[in-house]
Amino acid sequence: METKLYTPPQNKSCNLVFWFCYPAINSFALSSLGYLWLLKEVEMLEDVCVEKVATDTAKTKFMPSEVDLMAFSFSFDLDFLNILAMLDKYGIPLRASERSENHPLVFAGGPVVSANPEPYRDFFDFFIIGDGESVNIEAIELIKNNKNLPRREILKLLAQVEGVYVPTLPAVVKKSTKKLEQCIYSTILSDEAFFKDTFVIEVERGCANCCRFCLACFLNLPIRFVPIEELKRVIDLGLSHTNKIALLGAQISAHPKFHELCKYIYDKALENPEIEMNFSSLRVDAITPDVIKTLVQTGSHHTTLAIEAGSERLRKVINKNITEDQIFSAVRIAKENGLKGIKFYAMIGHPTETQEDIEKLVSLAKRLKSNFGGFDISFGISTFVPKAHTPFQWCGRDSVKSLEKKTNYLKKEFHKLGINAGISSAKWDYWQAVLSRGDGSFTQFLIDTYKLGGKTGAFKQAAKQNHIDADYFAESNRDLETPLPWDFIELTAPPKKFLKSEYSKIL
Repeated sequence: METKLYTPPQNKSCNLVFWFCYPAINSFALSSLGYLWLLKEVEMLEDVCVEKVATDTAKTKFMPSEVDLMAFSFSFDLDFLNILAMLDKYGIPLRASERSENHPLVFAGGPVVSANPEPYRDFFDFFIIGDGESVNIEAIELIKNNKNLPRREILKLLAQVEGVYVPTLPAVVKKSTKKLEQCIYSTILSDEAFFKDTFVIEVERGCANCCRFCLACFLNLPIRFVPIEELKRVIDLGLSHTNKIALLGAQISAHPKFHELCKYIYDKALENPEIEMNFSSLRVDAITPDVIKTLVQTGSHHTTLAIEAGSERLRKVINKNITEDQIFSAVRIAKENGLKGIKFYAMIGHPTETQEDIEKLVSLAKRLKSNFGGFDISFGISTFVPKAHTPFQWCGRDSVKSLEKKTNYLKKEFHKLGINAGISSAKWDYWQAVLSRGDGSFTQFLIDTYKLGGKTGAFKQAAKQNHIDADYFAESNRDLETPLPWDFIELTAPPKKFLKSEYSKIL
């Protein structure tokens, strides 16, 4: 059952039929904050008929031949597999150049294509680069008002909109950046959602810490905060429909009124003990008694902390400036104020990493468990993937063989300690790195990967038959003066010379 927290216009004319596609199952779509918000924004238009389409949508209201415009939310590198499958399912040619005037225009937005759309340039007529709230509506209105023009003429008009990239009309594209005067929140609640009946609230966007590997930081600068009174209003709205709320943001604790926000939620939970609340991952230096008491009062037994590396030396390299004293202090505060456990996020394969850094991660885990008996310590570990627009965009990954050796060592040592550690697949992360630094030569490689089944073996076979040097994209260090496929995207901040400066600090 789905409950909309808004009332769309009734009996409206369909001057434009719009499929808003989510490249995963519907339960995931119903838990995607950005997707749901943009769906609501389009559905509020008087003369646009929008339909939500997921990979498990059995039957659509509109026939593909009736659809004027088709959009995809593109949040994860491997989403392209389901995007191509959905185009195939509805009889739409995979390459934009092979579509006729009778096919819908197809576009995408989201962090993957905002960072580097080039591997996917031939599948889409245009892209939204950056924040989509305003530019999506502007693009849709433009298409609706000019739908009788040929496709190429519509694309010429779209190319003039800030934040729109049309691959067939190359130009410098300025990323769309929106102020956060309005709070983004879940517009649909559903017991079928992955996060069942959970009201998600965006507290802030971006991060000022600027860890040198982090796309979420550099792609979303400058950091922006929703005003506290707006947050309180939206929390009240959510709690009028459900007892489950979640606060979202890359650096929630940096909100200038964060502790006031915690107290507001804490007081609400005292009035209604059934209220449940979760944060996205917190910074170690944000752990204070009032924050933990708020979590405990709202039913949380665990929280997550991102430490990213086991040694202080490596944390300085990646600009994660937290000390071991701060880590131990955070765990002590968490335990003393009622939490049952903490899951630590870390990453292996950082530039300049040595075996000693890996061993220090194990040593840290051992001392945490020894000092905090009865407290649940666990780890989630991924491998480094270089991302566009970050200082580490010039850095190659360790080889799969090297990373698997580190992974096996960590699995063995954590098992000895009796600490649960989930570690991502070095093979899968390798292909994510290939995609994240890919270019416009990837079209047939990606099509063949999809047609071969989309597993790691399919990537390898498709790369070979299309003469794609995958190691070059994933593992090679790039020269600072070599042009990068995504250089045509102009971020709000920081300039490329700042990224070069940050990169130089690690050498």
